[in-house]
Amino acid sequence: MDSNLNLILLRGLPGAGKTAFARLISENNTYPFFSVDDYFTDQNGIYKFEFSENHKAYAQCISHVENALVQGFSKVIVHNTFTMMWELEPYFNLAKKYHCVLHVLTVEHYHNGANSHDVSKEQLKKMAEKYQVKLF
Repeated sequence: MDSNLNLILLRGLPGAGKTAFARLISENNTYPFFSVDDYFTDQNGIYKFEFSENHKAYAQCISHVENALVQGFSKVIVHNTFTMMWELEPYFNLAKKYHCVLHVLTVEHYHNGANSHDVSKEQLKKMAEKYQVKLF
């Protein structure tokens, strides 16, 4: 596809480094990056997850990504866990709608960093067990 628009989806378990990588490839915030976590983070950077609000967080993230694509940013980045394929589908649809080159990258945890949301080892294992990958 010959397009000037790139939609980059970063996926991985909490603590893998998705947010750090998103910041890196945003080139000093030249390109926007979004996450479902943004909904749960206040202006002071305090994160407070509310499961009952999760559907609103997903909708907000999709909306922000679409707005950035409409504004014509050549690179738009999304950094979510995306453990299951259905979570990726709305972004696949946006890529198709706006004729973006779609990039899906899995960020793996090869450093000693902890996840910033205190997700337990038990929960991380559950997430890893349901993690869906399309290799071909």
